[in-house]
Amino acid sequence: MQPTFIYGTAWKEDETERLTRLAIDAGFRAIDTANQRRHYFEAGVGAAVAGAIRDGVVRRDELFLQTKFTYLRGQDHRLPYDPKADPATQVRQSFASSLEHLQVETIDSFVLHGPGDHDREVWRAMEELPVRFLGISNVSLHELEEFVSFAKVKPSFVQNRCFASTRWDANVRAFCRANGITYQGFSLLTANVKELRSAAFREIVKRLGRTPAQVVFRFAQQVGMIPLTGTTDPAHMREALAAGEFELSADDVAKIEETSS
Repeated sequence: MQPTFIYGTAWKEDETERLTRLAIDAGFRAIDTANQRRHYFEAGVGAAVAGAIRDGVVRRDELFLQTKFTYLRGQDHRLPYDPKADPATQVRQSFASSLEHLQVETIDSFVLHGPGDHDREVWRAMEELPVRFLGISNVSLHELEEFVSFAKVKPSFVQNRCFASTRWDANVRAFCRANGITYQGFSLLTANVKELRSAAFREIVKRLGRTPAQVVFRFAQQVGMIPLTGTTDPAHMREALAAGEFELSADDVAKIEETSS
């Protein structure tokens, strides 16, 4: 079963464990990370998950854990694989390292953290891993079309930064719908600050008596997107999850899809 909301853990550094645990305590059951120490602290996520399971807050089978393989160009000196190894070996080494970091025996979703120079070799190695879902992030429509054309196991997920100025990545989302791929959207708020000040959007927020974040997240869910949030505020975590408690009208959805500054 796929999640309806994901807690994102990028850029949290030494606060990763504490914030991930707060998210689990608030009700999040899907966590996104990456084996890329430059922007993520995957072991901090693992410590939070282990603690929540140990304390009886959640069972492992109630959690959706998603991590990523990142090419060398996206890493710093703290590498999860041998930089001289071939790409397929790097995938396997990164995956094994993720299992150790997360302190689990299984990973639910394994994502290629952006296309690169060895995509076919990397994807073939990913296809052999014991995971439920594969995905790709930071991908253009052309790149995604190419992946689907050569993949034996097609991606279940696409995860992109989602801009209102592109009608919320409309072309990529349309391709995903047509090919049975679920779209995960991140930076839904931070990438769209200007657009979410529009008169049409502010009118919807005011009329519904919801926060702007709740309206954006609910919009995302209603158009078939899984939203991510990386909020560090426990109150905002609970507010985000409450986005599933109301419905936007078809007219409101259409207005938000066309949101502009």
